[in-house]
Amino acid sequence: MDINHEINKTLQILKEGGLILYPTDTVWGIGCDATNEAAVKKIYELKQREDSKALICLVADDRMLKKYVKNIPEAALDIIDISEKPTTIIYDDAQNLAPNLIANNDTIAIRIPDDEFCYQLSRKLNSAIVSTSANISGQPTPKSFKEIAPEVLKGVDYVVNLQREKICNKPSSIIKLSNSGIVKIIRT
Repeated sequence: MDINHEINKTLQILKEGGLILYPTDTVWGIGCDATNEAAVKKIYELKQREDSKALICLVADDRMLKKYVKNIPEAALDIIDISEKPTTIIYDDAQNLAPNLIANNDTIAIRIPDDEFCYQLSRKLNSAIVSTSANISGQPTPKSFKEIAPEVLKGVDYVVNLQREKICNKPSSIIKLSNSGIVKIIRT
């Protein structure tokens, strides 16, 4: 399948406020435009997850990251550059995102994926994209497309037709970097 065709089809769905099921640099994800509050609400409903539990976003690059985080700690860019595996960073002072995506303590988890489809999609949408594991809350994270539950497949508006055979053993590492300089490893 042609990546450009998939990007264009997926962009159309995201711009209409729809939900997508897509391969990321880690696991298959459920996504939407991270600035669309109604679309974010649909993800919480599909996952049967409380909206007090924050979701991860993907952005194309450092420039886009600055759009959603008021003050990026200097260590963040170093961590992004030296990380050998996908790393999600939780930042203080989130901005310009759907209010129901930002945690109660005003933080947001964002990753710059090392994946051409995710990069192009975020860049062309010119927006952060929600990326939460493709499972119902409390169920195991699917390691492959074949393990995704039927209710998730039926609950999205579009399933990206790329990397269906990919096996994903591990979600990203998660690190919290507070503006006060405190670093906390949430998941390795």
